[in-house]
Amino acid sequence: MNSIYAVLIDGTIYASWLFLVAAGLTVIYGVMRILNMAHGSFYAIGAYAAASMVGWYFNGEGAALPVWGSYLMLVVCALVAGLVVGLVIERGLLRLMYGRDEILMVIITYALLLILEDGMKMVWGVDPYMAFQPYAEMGRSVLGGLKVSNYDLALIAVSLVVGGGLWAWLERTNTGKVLRAVIHDREVAMAMGVNVGLMFTLTFVLGTTLGALAGALTAPAISVAPGLGVEVIVLAFAVVVVGGLGSIEGAAAGALLVGLARAAAVHYAPELELFVIYGVMSLVLAVRPQGLFGRTLVRKI
Repeated sequence: MNSIYAVLIDGTIYASWLFLVAAGLTVIYGVMRILNMAHGSFYAIGAYAAASMVGWYFNGEGAALPVWGSYLMLVVCALVAGLVVGLVIERGLLRLMYGRDEILMVIITYALLLILEDGMKMVWGVDPYMAFQPYAEMGRSVLGGLKVSNYDLALIAVSLVVGGGLWAWLERTNTGKVLRAVIHDREVAMAMGVNVGLMFTLTFVLGTTLGALAGALTAPAISVAPGLGVEVIVLAFAVVVVGGLGSIEGAAAGALLVGLARAAAVHYAPELELFVIYGVMSLVLAVRPQGLFGRTLVRKI
């Protein structure tokens, strides 16, 4: 029973991280129909920005500032990085490519991934960055005999807030309803006077900010090093494919399924840890090719 309980705890924590990583990716695809290969780079930029500022906060001139300010700094770094990078890329590159074939957009965003990866090496170098202080300062709690990091528990709460906020925004606000109209039929929405270009900009900036937020919140728990974005994008795609491309509910369900499966593999069959994620994806797609919550799209001829 203790091992099952440990699987549930570890799986839920990992699922919360996966959802934060995948949420921005699925939002961008749901509205813009872009498989954004560069999403992992947005995650890495958020992680690097947060690690840099937290390092200054605790070791530089901000060393005398209160500890709680470091958590605020993580969020601010993510918001600034996501806003700046999202606006520059959407306005400067993607806006010129709208209406092109989806495969071409994949190639463009993959090229953007490579450019951003090298750009981060030029800015931050190749040495790893550590920002462990916010993680360590929160301490640990005992749940059912297991010691669990309070930071990891807070990550679960953040993922619930983000997921609930996205759902409420899409379902309960006027902007969300307009965005759903764009998702359902872009051409009709444009004919009804909807500024689709503005909706695209808003969506892409939101997606990049969510990716940067996931990276910033993960930075205190990992070593931020080159190649981080490439590792993350594979996991993010696995989650959104399992849940269904473009579905927030699907991203949550996919993250939970993949997270629990990975935790079970780690505890009972560690040699299958890497395989189990793709095994789950293969099984789901074999039964439901569009994913758990994905919709079957009607082709326009």
